[in-house]
This record gives sequence, C-alpha cells and structure tokens, in this order.
Amino acid sequence: MSLHRTELGTTGSRVVFCHGLFGQGKNWTQAAKALSSEHRVLLLDMPNHGRSAWTERFDYVEMADLVAAELGQWSAREPVALVGHSMGGKVAMCMALRHPELVERLVVVDVAPVAYPSGREFVGYIETMRALDLSALERRDQADEALREPVPNPVVRSFLLQNLRRTDGPDGAGWRWQVNLDLLGASMDGLTGWPADELGEASYDGPVLWIGGADSDYIDDAHAPEMDRRFPRNRRVLIKGAGHWVHSEQPAIFLEVLRRFLPAEASGS
Repeated sequence: MSLHRTELGTTGSRVVFCHGLFGQGKNWTQAAKALSSEHRVLLLDMPNHGRSAWTERFDYVEMADLVAAELGQWSAREPVALVGHSMGGKVAMCMALRHPELVERLVVVDVAPVAYPSGREFVGYIETMRALDLSALERRDQADEALREPVPNPVVRSFLLQNLRRTDGPDGAGWRWQVNLDLLGASMDGLTGWPADELGEASYDGPVLWIGGADSDYIDDAHAPEMDRRFPRNRRVLIKGAGHWVHSEQPAIFLEVLRRFLPAEASGS
C-alpha cells in the first residue's frame, strides 16, 4: 500500500509532513511552499485520509511502517526531517523509534508519546459528519449550513468539510467523505492511545523539536518525563496565542520556529 503524496521543491534537505486526524497532506501546503525554495518537501496523506487507501484497522505502528516504506523509496536512504501534528505526530514518533536511520531530525507538534484519557471531542465530530444526509446535498454550502449548529466554530467546520468530495459514479454524481469515518469512529481507543508495549524500550537519539500551543492541553509538564525518556535530545517550544492547531493558528511564528530547526543543507552535501 502506497500513500498519496505531493512533492514541492527540488533542492536542499528533505522535509516530510504528517497531518493529524481529519486532515490531509495539503493542510501543510502553506508551510511547504514557504520551505520549498530551500528544501525538498513531501506531503503525505495518512492511511484512511485524503487520497490514501483505507485500511481494515487503525494501528500507529503499521502507519509508521507505511510512512517508512514511502520514505525508503522517496529519499533514496537520505534521512529526512520528519514533522507530525497530533495523530501524525504519534505516527512520526513511532517511525523515528522504529526506523531511526530514516529520520535525521524530528518535529512533534502538540502531542506527546502518551495515551490520552478521552477522544470525546473527536467522537462528536465523527457522529456529526456521519449524520449528515449526503444524498440530500446539492451544494457544499448546504453541508456547511447543516453543520453550523453542531460545529459552531467556522475554522473547525471548514477543516472537517475539506473531507467532503463530490464524485461521479455509475449512479451519477454524489457526495462522499474521503476520511474513513466508520473505522476511525470504532478506533477511538487506538487513536487516543500510544503503542508503548509494541515499542518496548526504544528511544531516538536525534534532535527533536517539541512544539506546543500555549493554549492547548495536549502537552504539559506531566508528559515531559516520557518525552525525555523516548527522545532525550528534545527541546520544547510553546507558541503563544495558539491551541492544538498551532500551525494554522500562528502560521508565521510556527514557520519561523520550524525553519530555524531544519538543516540548511541536505545530509552529506
């Protein structure tokens, strides 16, 4: 199984982005375009998201191995700077722990290598999306209006609706969700969890930038010991005025922090 990819830039070190739940690789387009004059950038759609294939189960270790397989082909054994947000951050951490030879450095955005107690917010989004009567839709703005009450935040609503696609089929044109809502809804324990047993005592010794939103509750001081154990060379940065979607809420600051961490030249050049 290969993952859908978008490539930008032709020179410089390699940078790979892994998006979060309900996202797509194109969520990172703004940052990727800004970096593409100095770096070769790869945007991946995670399994069960965007244009990548659906799987029969949700498993962080399997997802990390799929990303590793993609990078083994794309980078020609040249290790990359790997950036992951939320769900994608856990995938990126798993990959660095399992395939450290592929990761020159790691950026983890607003998530920690721990199991979180609840995915209630995400369950609500999934239930809302599944409840939308796609057969009755004629225009995208009707979907936006239908979700206005259950998802009042326009930024979140727009983010969810990017997964709605109009496609042509044997029975005519219709709307469908690109994201695998049934699997994700049934896999919330796995989504909020962390595969500690499968990872054993693995640690990653490369440089790690741990970015959080100052207004987010996804990372806090209680997570630091496990982060330090797994990733002893991590440096934590909190960005003011940002919650969980740090790179969307404070894009300029996020990009500057990221750019300073990335290598100026390709490995070995």
